[in-house]
Amino acid sequence: MSGTVIWFTGLSGAGKSTIAELVGRDLEARGDLVDYLDGDVVRDHLSRGLGFSKADRDTNIERIGWVASRIARTGATVIVSAISPYAATRASARAMVEDAGARFVEVHVATSLDECARRDVKGLYEKAFAGELKEFTGVSDPYEEPASPELRLETEGRSPQAAAVDVLEYLSGVPA
Repeated sequence: MSGTVIWFTGLSGAGKSTIAELVGRDLEARGDLVDYLDGDVVRDHLSRGLGFSKADRDTNIERIGWVASRIARTGATVIVSAISPYAATRASARAMVEDAGARFVEVHVATSLDECARRDVKGLYEKAFAGELKEFTGVSDPYEEPASPELRLETEGRSPQAAAVDVLEYLSGVPA
């Protein structure tokens, strides 16, 4: 029995973690075994000491992909919410998951830079725009949007709950 990795990618403040939590709660309520790998939490526990260079970001995402693949191969659903800015590294994570016999569902939380900056409660975008934060994704470091994700969520003007419903509807139609 293989599991599924639902990989939420998008800019900081796009809504990845919020939507992921809503999706996970619904899947848990249905009886699914769900685990979460949030980018910020993983950086604290698994990738402490890594910076934000391209090499360090790639290492962080590869670690998340590897852990997700190990959990998903047991039949669990793994919900990843990580900026994961580089297409090649997301493809590497997908390959690890699929090589483990699990499904990989890439969900691009497509929120504009302006909207992410407006939502920013930590003040990170303000610091990035002022040049105080170097290597900030979407401002001074690139974000490579997924070319063909399984699902693209336009979040502006929509509630996180509505976006979560889109994900759940998509998942219900994905063959096991």
